[in-house]
Amino acid sequence: MLLLRLISNLLPILALLSCSLAAEDLYKILGVDKSASDRDIKKAYRTLSRKYHPDKATGDEKKFIEVTEAYESLSDPTSRKIYDQYGHDGLNNHKRGGGAQHHDPFDLFGRFFGGGGHFGGGGGSGVRRGPDLEVQLNIPLRDFYTGGETEFTIVKQLICETCEGSGSADGQVETCGHCGGRGIIIKKHMLAPGIFQQIQMACDHCGGQGKSIKHKCKVCGGSKVVRGPVTLTASIEKGMPKGYRITFESEADEHPDHVAGNLYANIMEETPSLHENYDHRTDGAFFRRKDADLYWNEVLSLREAWMGGWTRNLTHLDGHVVQLSRQRGEVVQPGQVDSISGEGMPNYHEGHVHEHDQDHEEFGKLYVEYTVVLPDQMDSGMEKDFWALFEKWRKKKGIDLLKDSGRPLPVVPPKDEL
Repeated sequence: MLLLRLISNLLPILALLSCSLAAEDLYKILGVDKSASDRDIKKAYRTLSRKYHPDKATGDEKKFIEVTEAYESLSDPTSRKIYDQYGHDGLNNHKRGGGAQHHDPFDLFGRFFGGGGHFGGGGGSGVRRGPDLEVQLNIPLRDFYTGGETEFTIVKQLICETCEGSGSADGQVETCGHCGGRGIIIKKHMLAPGIFQQIQMACDHCGGQGKSIKHKCKVCGGSKVVRGPVTLTASIEKGMPKGYRITFESEADEHPDHVAGNLYANIMEETPSLHENYDHRTDGAFFRRKDADLYWNEVLSLREAWMGGWTRNLTHLDGHVVQLSRQRGEVVQPGQVDSISGEGMPNYHEGHVHEHDQDHEEFGKLYVEYTVVLPDQMDSGMEKDFWALFEKWRKKKGIDLLKDSGRPLPVVPPKDEL
């Protein structure tokens, strides 16, 4: 009997424990510790709600709602205390008893970021959209070839976290007594005796906001916003063209009175530098690009260009080696250009790397132009040997370029016998 009574008393506790284990931890949903401050919880909500908002391309409505519900529970001191002591069941009982109110997740999002809780204009609520921003990202040619991700930091306008965008230190915002909350005032100007003109203008007491703040926030000075750095990540796809525009939705300047505009990042090619880290520098870093083709200039000595018998190893952008060579006796003319198929840039087509098929090559071409460097001086012995050798072969198989060109022969002045 004692054992049965003990088991019957443990059953509710076990059921409570199993339910608590089944539901995901609220702190884990927000990615914070149990000891996190209110400010840390707000910061986590701001980041995750923007990430999972359904209006964004990378959004997830289920996670967005989970993040919102977790924030609502942990941002309220009473609900958080109950959750810490009794878990999800205690929190649910508290809600059923009317101790906590449930808000629309989009309304909560709108209070944080402005607008009607949605990106791109707030639907029919008349909320305006803020201006867009443009930045230029300079990345090395290697990243255009291999693809990858690059982080960049911009300084932009952010909603003040201290006052949550209210501009007030104590959260109290009063209706402007000068304009009655309308944000505009009417002034009369006398044009002539008995003739007046009415002019509508923004209230100079509240700046056209219709509200006044008695105790301004010490961080933002009542402006509701501050300037601060934000780090973003741009995904660079293989073969992406220079000047490609990447859109970051609602990442422009923030303000509680409007929805943030978009941030546009223009991807440009960084000029290579000889001072770049030697371990990461390759021949390919100095390739020149035109669409899907690459260009390289290779320097040869007179002996190499005339007699052949040489090999060069070019290190490509991703580290693989492209071999250039000539057999002995193979001549390379100054300015000669060779093309190597499949060693150019990956083909990029409408936002993705074009797949290889019978009609298209997966990569463009690498064009190699040869520059021949002639010696600037010769010692007398070498000069005599080369002259004798050239004269011998010129008389045997050579062509007189002057006669062959058809130009008039130079006139040799007669010698003066005196």
